[in-house]
Amino acid sequence: MTRIIFMGTPDFAVPSLKRLMADHDVIGVVTQPDRPVGRKQVLQPPPVKQVAIDNNIPVFQPEKLRKRDAIDRLKAMGTPDVYIVAAFGQILPQEVLDIPAHGSINVHASLLPRWRGASPIQTAIREGDSETGVTIMQMDAGLDTGPMLAKRALPIEPDDTGASLHDKLSVVGADLLAESLSGILSGQVQPQPQDDALATLAPQIRKQEGAIDWSQDAVVIERLVRAFTPWPGTYTTWDGKRLKVLSGSVVSGAAAPGDVVERGGTVAIGTGDGLYAPTQLQLAGSKAVSVEDFVNGYGDFIGATLGA
Repeated sequence: MTRIIFMGTPDFAVPSLKRLMADHDVIGVVTQPDRPVGRKQVLQPPPVKQVAIDNNIPVFQPEKLRKRDAIDRLKAMGTPDVYIVAAFGQILPQEVLDIPAHGSINVHASLLPRWRGASPIQTAIREGDSETGVTIMQMDAGLDTGPMLAKRALPIEPDDTGASLHDKLSVVGADLLAESLSGILSGQVQPQPQDDALATLAPQIRKQEGAIDWSQDAVVIERLVRAFTPWPGTYTTWDGKRLKVLSGSVVSGAAAPGDVVERGGTVAIGTGDGLYAPTQLQLAGSKAVSVEDFVNGYGDFIGATLGA
């Protein structure tokens, strides 16, 4: 039975870990430290840690795996056949990658070399891609630059959000990993180099990127809202308060960017090209409501201009 140390942190990594636990010997889990969550900043364990604890698997939570003491601690966990990495959240130094006999393998949520980096799921939606997928790759010291071992494509549906696509890809990744791992370890699967000329970068998302620029086209805004659901969310300002835009669609028509208008019984907002019709809104300090309920509660919303 293959001895594995698994490295991962968020929900995306959980299906892969569970599939490995069913078929192999997971001798340890490496994940990020517990982080404060919510208004009360209560420390919460990463989802991967909770799965490991529930199954009596040793857990190591280094703040930085590049440090000497962290590497020594990792080596003390034993020498596995392979490291499997899925959304771990840290770049591994070459010394770490070389510890296992078969190196280190990563489950990445894009069709490499497109969308290397931290936010491939959101970026694929935001950029209007028609498909994405998962790549199983041999890791090197670069940012998702290693040779590819297996790929599986998945269409991006018109109503996909960052959340729905995340959930689909986490399962696709777990399935592809389970199906290809034995061939990878036996040498039957030959690594294929990435074409760096085709590489694109999906960097970490900053919260301020969720601010809606109404001068952009409606289709761009619609993709942004879907991509940033549930995190970091998209927002504008109205009446001096932050107004979260939780969902909506593109409708025909025109109005000045940011102007709230009524068109055929639909509340819509002017953009650089076309209208964006929100379906769910949330004003700061209030709960999320349908746009109909919002307008019923705030009669002066129609006719307002949103944004700074």
